[in-house]
Amino acid sequence: MRVLLIVSALAAVFAATSAAAEQPLIPVEPEPASEPSALVPLAPDSPWTARFAAAADELLPALRSLDESRWAPLLGGQWLAAPDRARVAALLADRDGPFRHALFAEGFAHRVILGWQPPATLTAEDRAAISARSEAEAIICWASGGTGHSWPRTAAEADNAPGRPYACARIAYSIRGETPNWRAFIERG
Repeated sequence: MRVLLIVSALAAVFAATSAAAEQPLIPVEPEPASEPSALVPLAPDSPWTARFAAAADELLPALRSLDESRWAPLLGGQWLAAPDRARVAALLADRDGPFRHALFAEGFAHRVILGWQPPATLTAEDRAAISARSEAEAIICWASGGTGHSWPRTAAEADNAPGRPYACARIAYSIRGETPNWRAFIERG
């Protein structure tokens, strides 16, 4: 009987504790939703443009090869999880997917290097600090065929969802240390 009473008391304490844990100690208003940052082409005079272009020039033939031993090291190598490897391999092999149309269709593959548009409220000092950082990210997109491509306007649109007229990869670049390095990420919407 005692054991039953103790178990009942513990259950009541846990129930009260979990209900209290759901209530914040200080009421917090939810943050209002904000517009996603717009993507804009990287400026030709940006110190990052040449680095991202070189990374894209290395990534493109690796993706076109469809050879995991070529593209996997650029997407994280040994740290690229097996499900992520399978997802990228399936995305590249998908005959109706954006990579097939952008990278393998007849005609020239067009490329754009996109960065996030900084808010207009940034000061000159803020912009200089951003330019001087040792890390940066950009989104590289490819499309095949003629001119007048519509490129993603936000990072959410660079998701390689079916029906997109372009294929994209996000590249994180670092110039820390003696050897600059980068890693690509391919998302699927």
